[in-house]
Amino acid sequence: MLLPDGRARAAGPAPGKITPELIEAAKKEGKAIWYTAVDLPVAERIAKAFEAKYPGIAMRVERSGGERIFQRIGQEYGSNIHAVDVVNSSDAAHFIVWKREGILAPYVPEDVALHYPAEHKDPDGLFASWRIWLSVIGYNTKLVKPEEAPKSFADLLDPKWSGKIVKGHPGYSGTIMTATFQISRDLGWEYFEKLARQKVMQVQSSADPPKKLALGERAVMADGNEYNLFQLKEKGEPVEIVYPTEGTPLIVGPSGVLKDAPHPNAARLLQSFLFSVEAQQLMVDSGGLRSMHALVKDKAGRKPLREIKLMKDDPAAVEKQADEIKARYSKYFKV
Repeated sequence: MLLPDGRARAAGPAPGKITPELIEAAKKEGKAIWYTAVDLPVAERIAKAFEAKYPGIAMRVERSGGERIFQRIGQEYGSNIHAVDVVNSSDAAHFIVWKREGILAPYVPEDVALHYPAEHKDPDGLFASWRIWLSVIGYNTKLVKPEEAPKSFADLLDPKWSGKIVKGHPGYSGTIMTATFQISRDLGWEYFEKLARQKVMQVQSSADPPKKLALGERAVMADGNEYNLFQLKEKGEPVEIVYPTEGTPLIVGPSGVLKDAPHPNAARLLQSFLFSVEAQQLMVDSGGLRSMHALVKDKAGRKPLREIKLMKDDPAAVEKQADEIKARYSKYFKV
C-alpha cells in the first residue's frame, strides 16, 4: 500500500499468536483490565468466557459510554496514570486520536490477520473492528400497531409522536455521536431541530432507549442499539426494530491494546481472545452484535446486514466535528 506522497507503507506487525509462553506470562501478571462501551451484560459474558479459558487471570471490566471512556483515558494519560490494558469504544473516531497521540501498541491478533477485511483493521496494526452494530428506530408493540409504526426518520416528526419518543445523547454515547453525525450529514441539522420540538425523553447511553421502550415508558425510540432490541425481543419483550428508509447509521467499535498497558502480556492475550471465533460468536449470539470475522455466523431470525440500507461511517469526519455536534445538539435539545 502506498502513502499519499507515493512512498511504500511499511508492513504492519506480524500476527500475534497465542503461545504457551504468552499464556504463562499473562498468568504471572494475573489480571487484565478492559475499558469498554459495550452493554454491561455482554461485557460480563465476555469476561467470564475469558476467565474460564485462561484460569488464573482475572478480567476486570470498566464499562461506560464511549465519550466518557475517551475523556477518562485522556485524563489518566494526562496525569501519567496507566490503568487500562485493552480499550473498546463505540466511537471509532477515538482511535484516530489515540493513534495520533501514540498511546496504542501495535498488535495484530492472528484471527484479525487471517479473517478480517482490510477496511476493518488499521494498516499499522494498532486496532481493528471488534464489533459493529446499527443505531435503529424501534417501537413498543403493545403501544404501536405495526401498520402505524414509523418507517423513516421523517416519520418521527409527525405530531402524533410528540411526547412519545426516547433517544440517547451524543455527549455520553459514542454510538449516538456517530449516528448523529451520519443523520445530520445525510438529512441536515434541520431534522434534529424539528425532532427537538417533539418533547423527546432524553437519556444517556444508546442502551437506554431500548430499555425504556420495553418498559413502555415511551412508545418509540429515535435511536439506540439494535443489539439491545435483539436481546429484548428474543426474551419475549414487546419491542420491534425499524430500519429507516433513509438508511440506518452503521457503528464500528474498534479494540486496541494500550502502549503503556499495566499487564502487557495479559493485554495481548485478551485482545487475541476478543477477536477469536469463540468470543465473536458469543458476542453475536448472546449479545446481538455483528461481527466482521469471516467464520462467524449470523443468528437465525435476524436480518442480514447485506439486506439493510446503511448510512456510511466516517470516523475521521466524526473526530473533526465532535465538539460541533455536541454543541449543536445541546442547543436544539436544551440538554
